[in-house]
Formats: sequence, structure tokens, C-alpha cells
Amino acid sequence: MSSVQSTQSELVDALYRDHRGWLLSWLRRNVACPHRAEDLSQDTFIRLLSRKELKAPHEPRAFLVAIAKGLLFDYFRRAALEQAYLTELMLIPEAEHPSLEEQQLILEDLKAIDRLLARLSSKARAAFLYNRLDGMTHGEIAERLGVSVPRVRQYLTQGIRQCYVALYGEPV
Repeated sequence: MSSVQSTQSELVDALYRDHRGWLLSWLRRNVACPHRAEDLSQDTFIRLLSRKELKAPHEPRAFLVAIAKGLLFDYFRRAALEQAYLTELMLIPEAEHPSLEEQQLILEDLKAIDRLLARLSSKARAAFLYNRLDGMTHGEIAERLGVSVPRVRQYLTQGIRQCYVALYGEPV
């Protein structure tokens, strides 16, 4: 282990030791399920460990909350996605429902797509979804987002690139 990695591990260890209890309390106030709060707390520190570079924060609790809020936002967004899928599933006849195993696979695919699109800016993600799901034209998207048509094309290119990378990996 390099000295940089060692220093980062020591920093995460100190943050964990000094602030984990406080972060877990904060998460429990924001999430109904104590097990989910525990998972989000652990995910916060895992995210820190996976960083290439980490410097000691001036405000450790604010720093940890910022990371936890991002994870919390992802959790709520994915829960809403799952609920939307289940709501749509209720609209089709029960005889046409996919099996429970297929439903789980579909949900996992939807969550993977959500993670993929989360890498885009909010406007690029919105433009991509407006185009692919709602069939909106470049001009309609530009008007809705308050940007130019060339900017919409850039956003769509970013979305398509994310899909390409997910399917085939980085282009050489």
C-alpha cells in the first residue's frame, strides 16, 4: 500500500471512528428504515475509500452529510423508479404479468439504466429521456429546457455515449 493510500485509509478510519455514530443518527432521522440507514452509513464510508484522492475536510460532518445526501437521493430516486414500475405493472392484466423472477430482472435493469443516466448532467439526462421515452424533437426539447438545438444534440450525444460505454466499454 502506498503512503497516499495509507494516509487516506487512516483519514477514513478517523472519520468513521469519530463521526459514524452521528452520521447514523442523522440518517435515521431521514430514512424510515433503520437497516437502510445503516446501509447508507456504510456506503458513505465505502464511497470515501474508493476515492482516488481524499483530503481531510475542514467540516467533517458537513462533508459526510454531503456524501450521504447523494446516496440518499439515489436511494429515493430508485425507490420511486421501482414504485413507478410496480404501478405500471398493476395496469396490465395479471395473466400478462412477467414472472416474479422476470420482474426482479426488469427492476435490476431499470436500476442499472438509472445509474448509467445519473452520470449525465440533469439537462443531458432530461434531454435523453424526453427524446427516447417521450419522442420529443430536438426543437421541443430545446424549448422545454431553455437551451439551443445544438446544445440538445450535445446532450443526446452524451446520453448515447453513456449507453455505448455501458454496452461495449470505452471506445479505443
